[in-house]
Amino acid sequence: MTGVAAAPRQWRRPPVLIQSRLWRWIIYGGALIYFLAAFGTLEINWQRVYEGLDRGARFAQGFLLPDFVTRANDIWRGMVESVTMTVCSTIVGVLISIPIGLGAARNLAPAPVYLLCRSIIAVSRAFQEIVIAILFVAMFGFGPFAGFLTLSFATIGFLSKLLADDIEEIDESQAEATRATGATWWQIVNYGIQPQVMPRLVGLSLYRLDINFRESAVIGIVGAGGIGATLNTSMQRYDYNTAGAILILIIILVMLAEYGSSHIRKWVQ
Repeated sequence: MTGVAAAPRQWRRPPVLIQSRLWRWIIYGGALIYFLAAFGTLEINWQRVYEGLDRGARFAQGFLLPDFVTRANDIWRGMVESVTMTVCSTIVGVLISIPIGLGAARNLAPAPVYLLCRSIIAVSRAFQEIVIAILFVAMFGFGPFAGFLTLSFATIGFLSKLLADDIEEIDESQAEATRATGATWWQIVNYGIQPQVMPRLVGLSLYRLDINFRESAVIGIVGAGGIGATLNTSMQRYDYNTAGAILILIIILVMLAEYGSSHIRKWVQ
């Protein structure tokens, strides 16, 4: 039995969003002209850029030759403050985020509670951490307490939204089966929803722990405590060797937290 030879397949270019080649060139050209015009409005002091290359080179040398000894006490105190702020703010933020996340889930909470919790999330996510840190420093003064409040506030907006989104995307059959047994609202949450979102919640909490530690180094620049204050002082004094040592310690701690969190997520899942 002889078969008919199949016709050879020919490659065809995938369809593009804009079919007309003329319009594509017009749009690409307009985007390029806009980029050049926008770049031209930037006030760049090229003399200052040239002078900054020398400072950048000295900073790179300090990073390669870190000084862990000269200001060891300040570095240690700043690291302890950052770790303390990170752990405490993450724990408090997670504990507050859980009820807010439950209330912000459309398939779980009534409309008034849903709108209230979503409003809290929107307010918490509307401001960047450095802005909140400036506000809390003005209210409570310099120190790690302002940093703790800043990171806790940011954790609530981050974790509550993602938790609420996960709850809205659960397998409803498991929750419906629990509800069909006559379970209370809390039992539905505990047996029908919690098993589905707990691995994700643990992973997000550990991820937020990493973020809070990195942010603790940033908000310290405005006086919210932590290793960021020590880093800022070193930079102002042009003590790049100490600044390099601080950056290396931050990188090491973030890497350790990342590796540890990955193992914990695998264990939970």
